[in-house]
Amino acid sequence: MDAPVPVQAPLNLHVPEPPQRPGSEIDFSALVVPPAGATRRPDTGTPAAEMTDLAYGLVRVLDDQGHAVGPWDPGLDPDTLVRGLRSMMTVRAYDERMQRAQRQGKTSFYMKCTGEEAIAVAQAMAVDRSDMLFPTYRQQGLLIARDWPLADMMCQVFSNAGDRLKGRQMPVFYSSREAGFFSISGNLGTQYSQAVGWAMASAIKGDTRIAAAWIGEGATAEGDFHHALTFASVYRAPVILNVVNNHWAISSFHGIAGGERTTFAARGLGYGIPSLRVDGNDFLAVHAATRWAAARARANLGPTLIELFTYRAAAHSTSDDPGKYRPENAGAHWPLGDPIDRLRQHLTASGVWSEARQEALAREVAETVQAAGKEAEALGTLDKGPFHSARTMFEDVYKTMPWHLERQRRQAGV
Repeated sequence: MDAPVPVQAPLNLHVPEPPQRPGSEIDFSALVVPPAGATRRPDTGTPAAEMTDLAYGLVRVLDDQGHAVGPWDPGLDPDTLVRGLRSMMTVRAYDERMQRAQRQGKTSFYMKCTGEEAIAVAQAMAVDRSDMLFPTYRQQGLLIARDWPLADMMCQVFSNAGDRLKGRQMPVFYSSREAGFFSISGNLGTQYSQAVGWAMASAIKGDTRIAAAWIGEGATAEGDFHHALTFASVYRAPVILNVVNNHWAISSFHGIAGGERTTFAARGLGYGIPSLRVDGNDFLAVHAATRWAAARARANLGPTLIELFTYRAAAHSTSDDPGKYRPENAGAHWPLGDPIDRLRQHLTASGVWSEARQEALAREVAETVQAAGKEAEALGTLDKGPFHSARTMFEDVYKTMPWHLERQRRQAGV
């Protein structure tokens, strides 16, 4: 007679849940933050297999007193640091003005990057001006750090007569060939594939320019992420692949994309790609890690994956209410602090900054953003116009307009 089948417990499916929901007490006590300066800095030729600790640790430079410590200190001069501070403050002031404009009906949509300013600004300053950038919609700091005109960015948000994209893109989906800023796409994962392809082409041509791409942690669950890592690894593409882990993909917390089980930096190791996990609110750490990755790419050592560990302090967009899925004002309690405050503290601790200089810079930034706003609004806003002619829908598709589009244009009377 067959032995009786033992009674087994029913299977169950694990669905990740964020540690806190609306109404819960804000608690980041489970977050492990290593001391600043404790993470080693390997040689740029170090293979991925010898960098496991860096994919699970956290590169930090600024300590609690604002001092730069440890092997990752990039040793930036005061002028460079002040330029970084000015750019980050400009990003925040720009964001505030454009959100107000959205609330006033002057545009349909806007996305802030509050708490993430150090990522785009420091990374833009760590690569060459000629390198190609493939951003997501929270990297407005790339353009600002490259001194791109604020009024031009605002015109795109307003979809007005001065919009270089002629109203064809969503607000904040900027594009500028001159700034080396690839068109933003709502399907974020595709930026990785395109950046790797561009980097491969640069190498094939014997060029000296590298590429850098950004996606959020949620997009690492998409196929484009894995396809891009395969090609980048196999062909040693000169590219920096950045994952901005701000813990929330709209209303889905990072555990849905796999952040509960491991770090996002660790995903690169499986492809043989050296990977770093970096304090995204530490301007110096972000700059140093990016410069390290850029040096690898220029030395034909291939790609680097960087997880930028941060927190989305504001709403996902003007269409979002984070109070519906996480505790109110959670961003203010993020243990890694505010990137602008931390860099200001570092400048002060270094003896090159003062409260008077900070106030003067704040006034300068506010006046700059205000002037740009007036310039852009003089060319129209979404609620009032003027807008581009309907004729423009036939332009910019072909170098020479084919006969059938020319006929359609005439039939439309434009």
